Amino acid sequence: MLSHADPLPFAPRRVLICGVTGAGKTTLARRISALWNLPYTELDGLYHGPGWTVLPTFSESLGELAAGESWIAEWGYWSSGAGPVLGARGQLAVWLDLPRRIALPRLVRRTVSRSIRRQELWNGNIEPPLWSFFTAPDENIIRWEMKTHRTWAARMPEVEKLYPRLEVVRLRHPREVSAWLHGPARAIA
Repeated sequence: MLSHADPLPFAPRRVLICGVTGAGKTTLARRISALWNLPYTELDGLYHGPGWTVLPTFSESLGELAAGESWIAEWGYWSSGAGPVLGARGQLAVWLDLPRRIALPRLVRRTVSRSIRRQELWNGNIEPPLWSFFTAPDENIIRWEMKTHRTWAARMPEVEKLYPRLEVVRLRHPREVSAWLHGPARAIA
């Protein structure tokens, strides 16, 4: 596993961004996409249909994405099949392993802002009302983060065994993200 200071051994063309909800996966994916000229696909847009239903085309879209020669995407939706499909084709995983004290406030700010502005997210969906934290705990994104914060720490040993050719960069703080983007990531741009 590489740190924020380790040089990348090659210029990856298929990149996965993983980490807890609210860690900044989409933001980092967009930055890397621009830096390395890789097409970015937001998995949430492939997964969420109208009314927060699963799009029937998700598996097909996921397969098409994975089959591409170059791409960058968040590495989520493991229970829906994205883990093995993308893992088998990925060359680099950037793991945003940020502490809860950083990730949770980011998520709360984002969720509150989206909810107040009634911002459309994917396929006509908008952030549920803030009181869903209390009334629909299984559907609330903040509760989801609280329940799944350590998922990637538990999953990463399995990832390393299943995908031994996948390089993994672990970034533990926003300063490390910045140092990596301005150092090893920029060096291969």
